Amino acid sequence: MFDIGFTELLLVGLVALVVLGPERLPGAVRTASLWIGRVKRSFLSIKQEVEREIGADEIRRQLHNEQILELEREMQAMKQDLLAPLPTAATKTAETTVAAPESPGATPNAASQDKTPQP
Repeated sequence: MFDIGFTELLLVGLVALVVLGPERLPGAVRTASLWIGRVKRSFLSIKQEVEREIGADEIRRQLHNEQILELEREMQAMKQDLLAPLPTAATKTAETTVAAPESPGATPNAASQDKTPQP
């Protein structure tokens, strides 16, 4: 992670021994290791919490997408239901207009409407 080798650690230990002295060095190492442990645990806790939140967000997103898909299916079904009766109503209207000239008193057929003189 930090790319620290053994020689760098040895150098840091020697500097700490010179600066702190042999009496206070074990206590300083113990305190430093406790703080490092606390920092690691807090980072692990934060990481787990973020992963849980991301997982919860993913579940919410999936549920939202499923609800949208369900609404789209319902809209398509309603659209088909609304459009399905229209062709049958149009054919009924067409049938009544075709059947109307056949009824008595209806307009004359195309041959009688021809106004050209007959020889």
